Amino acid sequence: MASIPFMPAGVPGARPYVTDAHGRWAITFVHAGWVSALAALGLSLLGVYAIDLALRSGGDETVAGFAPRALRQLIFLGVGMGAAGVITLPHYRLYGRLAWPAMVISVGLLVFLLLPFVPEWIVKPENGARGWINLGITKLQPAELAKIAYVLVVAHYLRFRSSHRKFLGLIPIALISAVPLGLITLQPDLGTVLLFIPTLFGILLAAGARLRHLTIIVVVAALAAPAVYPALKPHQKVRIQALIKQVQGDRQGAEDINYQSFTAQTLVGAGGWFGNGDAHARALVRFNRLPERHNDMVFAVIVARFGLFGGMLVLLLYLLWIAGALFTAANTRDPFGRLVAVGLAGFIAAQVVVNVGMNIGLVPIIGVTLPFVSYGGSSLITLWMTTGLLLNIAMRRALPPYRPSFEYADGDE
Repeated sequence: MASIPFMPAGVPGARPYVTDAHGRWAITFVHAGWVSALAALGLSLLGVYAIDLALRSGGDETVAGFAPRALRQLIFLGVGMGAAGVITLPHYRLYGRLAWPAMVISVGLLVFLLLPFVPEWIVKPENGARGWINLGITKLQPAELAKIAYVLVVAHYLRFRSSHRKFLGLIPIALISAVPLGLITLQPDLGTVLLFIPTLFGILLAAGARLRHLTIIVVVAALAAPAVYPALKPHQKVRIQALIKQVQGDRQGAEDINYQSFTAQTLVGAGGWFGNGDAHARALVRFNRLPERHNDMVFAVIVARFGLFGGMLVLLLYLLWIAGALFTAANTRDPFGRLVAVGLAGFIAAQVVVNVGMNIGLVPIIGVTLPFVSYGGSSLITLWMTTGLLLNIAMRRALPPYRPSFEYADGDE
């Protein structure tokens, strides 16, 4: 059905609204989504500089004054922002209808990664994980697309239900989650899997799930965790053992299993309160030989350059992105839009906490990147797609009458 603009009668200065197959919607360009978009832009530009800082020093190869991968990241930023703009155009409820097809495609790509007969030039294991598909000009990480599809599917499933307020009503959600999480675990990529769990809990809480049910699940999972340890891969066990040694103050692994973590912490400490000059920071990064300094450990590079205050400003930008998403959720009467906004905020928050924890020695090195900042084309483009989706939700507001969402009496199941 074509959209037809109207002006609400008798309301001075009222904004036009649109009627279409989705009902009546006010279109506004003043909303909290812009806070997230501006934070994303600041983080992305900082990421380009940090990647260049991490990879280029002295007489290293440059293209147009940038390290080659920093220049590619800048190109990916342009593509990502273009994708965000495209995603804001159709009504976001259309993505709810496309949620299951998107999940099927994501699952298909995750299965493709695990097929043993796929040539290595298409799917080449990196750091022991089969997580990327070589597209020639860049690499596609299906797990990044699965994040968006997962949020859309769960939000679409829960939007008008109350069954999840019963303990057994959480079983369908668990079954929906089991497929992508199981496939990502088989890559193996436990770091990405861990991001889904707090995201799901955030969506469930926003949808009115009972806190005591979720608490029971957390307690049972914590008690069962030791039983999972024997099933872990050798390198995963090593990472856990390395963290335990750090906590115990054992530096015997500083040149072995804990080299990456201790080196990152050294760079963080070298930044002090206010950081170092550009040339000095480049020398620190170069001679400390930090592995994955443009990717998983880029936060240590940023702190070495800009110091503790600089690191805190980076975290502030993430808080602004998350705050924009949560304000968007709070201002959205449509249940699907509200849950999508909460889910996207959950993924960003979880990813930042894990990555920063890795860089300062509080979390095992599990291959989780820093959103918008770490090098990676598919990751950056996907993150900007999530920002575009958030802008889409923020700019469209349902007009009454609308169906109440997630408003339950105390005894209501």
